Amino acid sequence: MATEAAESTVVRQSRVGKRPIALPKGVTVNVGDRSVAVEGPKGKLTMDLPPGVSVSRDAGGLHVASDAPGADAPRLQGLARALVANLVHGAAVGYSRTLELQGTGYRAELKGRTLTVLVGRSHPCVVELPEAISCEVPKDFKGTIIELSSPNKALLGQLCATIRRFRPAAPYGGKGVRFKGEQV
Repeated sequence: MATEAAESTVVRQSRVGKRPIALPKGVTVNVGDRSVAVEGPKGKLTMDLPPGVSVSRDAGGLHVASDAPGADAPRLQGLARALVANLVHGAAVGYSRTLELQGTGYRAELKGRTLTVLVGRSHPCVVELPEAISCEVPKDFKGTIIELSSPNKALLGQLCATIRRFRPAAPYGGKGVRFKGEQV
């Protein structure tokens, strides 16, 4: 009976969540009550923390703790730690993705903040780029390569998924939109 009571008072921690987040040079972090703001050379990012999660700062970096009830504590701790680490990495270094358009006549054109993708549909697929994302369509590849970069990993991933949805890569013919180096 005594061991059961002792086990219930032990705070469970996530393996990922209990690791500290190192802060690179040039990155400043402001920790509020329910939010974290990270500013670095690539941009400024903010995030609201999940309920029951707190972030503290010391000389070793950032530490994430959770006081959520039950089995949710380690899950939320690991989630919050991964999201804050993505913010720090994005503000310091940034993220980039390269999409390839493979197929006859498939190409992309960039005019201002508008990306037009031609992938064999009856109409061109048009995407308005968010301010946080920079895009480049190199001329030497004749519009078959789209290079995207942003400090915000989630926004970049969502934009890539939107572009890929226009024409997913076919498993047999290989035509479609894919990440650079992706095996279909």
